[in-house]
Amino acid sequence: MIPIKLDIQGLYSYKEKQTIEFDKLTAAGLFGIFGAVGSGKSSILEAILLALYGSTERLSDRGEKNSMVNLQSDLLLLNFEFSSGRNNAKTYLARYSAKRNPKNFDDIRPAEHTFYEKIDGNWEPISARAEEIVGMKKEHFKQTIIIPQGKFREFIDQKPLDQAKMMKELFGLERFDLSFKTGILLKAVKEQKIRLETQLQGLEGFSEEVLTEKQSKFSELKTQSTEASFKLKIAETEIRLQENLRIKSQQLLKFKVELENLGLQRPEIEKQRLLHSEFITAKTYLRPVWEQIRDTKADFEKYRVSVIDCERFKIEFAKEVAELEEQEADLKAKNKERPQREGKIRDLKKVIEIQKLETQRETANSSFANLQPIIESKKQSQKALETKINELEGEAENISTTDSSVLAHLMSSAKDWRQLENQLNKFQLESNEINEEVKTIQTKIDQLKSIIPHSEETFETWITSQKTSIQELESQRDLLMQKQGLATHVHLLHQGEPCPLCGAMEHPNPLESDGESTLEQKFNEILEAKLLLEKIQTSRSNLNELTFQLDNHKKNIASINTEIQETKQSLTSIKTNLAQSGIDSHEGLLAKIHAIEHSSQSRETLLQKVKVLRKNWDADRILIDQSEKELQQAQLKLQTVLSHISSKKEEIRDMAFCKQFFTKESEQIQLAIDKVEKDIEEAIQSLEGKQKHLREKRSVSDKNLADLVNFTQLRDQSSTKLEKLNSDFESLKVQHDFTDEAKLIRIFQHSIDAEKVAREISQFDQKLAIAEIRIQELEAEDGVVDFSEQAFQELSALFENLKINAELFQNQALLLNKEIQETNSKLAEKKVLQTDYAKLEIRESYLRELDNMFRGSGFVKFVSSIYLKELCNTANVRFMKLCKNQLSLDIDDNNTFWVIDYLNGGKKRLLKTLSGGQTFQASLCLALALAEKVKALNQADQSFFFMDEGFGALDKNALRVVFETLKSLRHENRIVGIISHVEDLQHEIGVFANVELDPERGSQVSYSF
Repeated sequence: MIPIKLDIQGLYSYKEKQTIEFDKLTAAGLFGIFGAVGSGKSSILEAILLALYGSTERLSDRGEKNSMVNLQSDLLLLNFEFSSGRNNAKTYLARYSAKRNPKNFDDIRPAEHTFYEKIDGNWEPISARAEEIVGMKKEHFKQTIIIPQGKFREFIDQKPLDQAKMMKELFGLERFDLSFKTGILLKAVKEQKIRLETQLQGLEGFSEEVLTEKQSKFSELKTQSTEASFKLKIAETEIRLQENLRIKSQQLLKFKVELENLGLQRPEIEKQRLLHSEFITAKTYLRPVWEQIRDTKADFEKYRVSVIDCERFKIEFAKEVAELEEQEADLKAKNKERPQREGKIRDLKKVIEIQKLETQRETANSSFANLQPIIESKKQSQKALETKINELEGEAENISTTDSSVLAHLMSSAKDWRQLENQLNKFQLESNEINEEVKTIQTKIDQLKSIIPHSEETFETWITSQKTSIQELESQRDLLMQKQGLATHVHLLHQGEPCPLCGAMEHPNPLESDGESTLEQKFNEILEAKLLLEKIQTSRSNLNELTFQLDNHKKNIASINTEIQETKQSLTSIKTNLAQSGIDSHEGLLAKIHAIEHSSQSRETLLQKVKVLRKNWDADRILIDQSEKELQQAQLKLQTVLSHISSKKEEIRDMAFCKQFFTKESEQIQLAIDKVEKDIEEAIQSLEGKQKHLREKRSVSDKNLADLVNFTQLRDQSSTKLEKLNSDFESLKVQHDFTDEAKLIRIFQHSIDAEKVAREISQFDQKLAIAEIRIQELEAEDGVVDFSEQAFQELSALFENLKINAELFQNQALLLNKEIQETNSKLAEKKVLQTDYAKLEIRESYLRELDNMFRGSGFVKFVSSIYLKELCNTANVRFMKLCKNQLSLDIDDNNTFWVIDYLNGGKKRLLKTLSGGQTFQASLCLALALAEKVKALNQADQSFFFMDEGFGALDKNALRVVFETLKSLRHENRIVGIISHVEDLQHEIGVFANVELDPERGSQVSYSF
């Protein structure tokens, strides 16, 4: 995560909106944020945490939210822009806003907390939260990216269990928690074994001996079926021959009936044939000429009317052209006066410009007269400010300074006191919740055990009994299936004929089936028994899971009790140390802190007032300089305006015409100008329009004259063509014997469908010829005329008897073949199931061994310890350099940090024995190492690290070594930010932001660049 920009408004001491340009600060690699105590430096980190996670380090977002909002502000608004993701390639915006209730000042409305992602230059809202975007929780964020004030050594002070938990959540070590997954796999294997056992029990009735017996019986049935099929084939050939003769006999009768019907239709067909011949002749030879005569008459009439219209238009167009030429001459004369009128318009515009310059001259004179007294007044005010500043500086020097280390120690103790009390309450609540869960789990365990029958001791014995019951039911089902299979062949037994199975000639007591309902009932009983078995197995699994949860909760209760005792001891230690200073209660401690802060704030208030007055003095000095510059500019502007007025008067050509307009208003002059310009423009447009209309009218007149000549020629051509067509039509009537013209016209107008009539005549001739030919062919074939229907029916009955006999043998063979195939399939399935069952037994043994290995979270703790040791080795690279190779960090198997002291023979001692400065150096090295691991985890090419305070415990030499270490991080492509009030650091860091507390405007941010 790399910060880009932060907007703060209404948070703590930030009354007005302030913007921290992180992109300019982080460009240096190492930057600082400096300011006095209480100026609002740490509030910047608080704002980042609030924008990302919705809560701050000092106050929570729920009950204490009203204390976050500035008391002089109605709105809290934070906009935090940052980059994150792989290689910090994506840009995000976190927005947090909260408003006061206008009816209740102390009530803060629910905050709006939203996130946006920049996509194609636009901010798009997203549903992801900070944990997903940044990749870590708030607690881990405070230990790897931003370390708030007083939290620098929090990672070292964590319990080993908390450190392991942090490693697990931060680096995703839950992927090594394989206990649950192994349990699921083991459970699946056990269930699969039960299914295979059930399937193998159902296949016990299939064996190689049964298969051999069925194959022998199938060979005998195959021979009998072949003989019956041969007899059926001979009979089928004979009946197919008779069926062919029967069809032909029926066709002979059909064609004779059709021949009689065609004879009745012949007269009507002959009449249609004659009419069709006359219609075709008239349509082919006479109708085309008749249609041309009709079309030519219509063309002649059309051209005659067109000639009359064109002669009338010729006279009208000549009159309109003469009128337009006269109007064009008048407009040309009016446009010749245009240049003189435009010259007068230009002179009037100069008059308007001169009037505007006169107005500017008056304004410049007024400004010049008003600026001089204002300048004198401001100079008197500046002298009064200087006197006030001297008085306030004297009062500030009389107030003694406060020891900031004592105040910091008391504030830290107050905060720790409150936190320890909150932790104690939290642990007590967690203990109560876990005890309630233990009672709930115990109740569920008792309920599960209560469903076990009195005849069974445990779920395991109940499962064994249920499996035995299922096997007995399946054996009964197999007997019913065998009995039903034999009963299906009872209909094949006939007295005096051998039995297909045993060969006996007598059958005194044939087997009777128990019916489908008995077998179906048995299947239902097996299904219900298997469902009960699955429920028992599920209940057993639930009991095991609840037992495991109960053990974990008991361990957690023991751990929480230990935490409660340690918290109480820490709280007692704080109270004992404060009692030495005469503080015996938390209220007394707060009162002491308030007294020290009040003294410091009084002096700070006076200094801030002096600073404000100095700023006001500087601001007044700037205003005086600006006013003097404005005075000079007003004088210069007056001279310029006078020069422009003289120049514009010289540009006027007709001054005699313009003198009368100098006394008029500019609006009146402009109206006169607009009126003349409009008249000029209208005269130009009228002339252009009239000329265009004249050209169009002349073009239309010329076109009309051309059409008159063309239509006259076409009228004469149509008349000549009509005379020739009438002569040709009369000749064709005589040639084709159509003397009656009225009859000929009726033929033309007849609605007969020539193609349809011709097709009907052709179809009639074709049907007649086919019927005569087919009757001759069928009467000539043998057996068609003498065919007997009775003999055919007797032959059909004999064929059906042979077919039934052949199908009987074939069905028996097919049924037996199906049983053989089923037996082969079941034997193959049985072999596969036996192989799979053997593999499952081996897999179960392996999974049991893995389940024992991964039980609990021991493997995760082991991996977490490896991560912590690697973290310790990385931190030692810097720590040994800082302490001049005298000390190094180490971690034991219980995840407890130790120090190896090389000045005392390399012996180990607890990390808590280090001095304050050495503890800070160790914490810094571990924090940098942790941040480096997170950088590698996020696959980022650049990382960010921000720390608040923590340098006050170091001497100058140690401070120099630490600072050199921080500067070297820039070569590792890392960005380091520091918040501090230590003056030595301000001289070392070239790029920084400075935070100052203004009594009126709140915290104000400035930069070194």
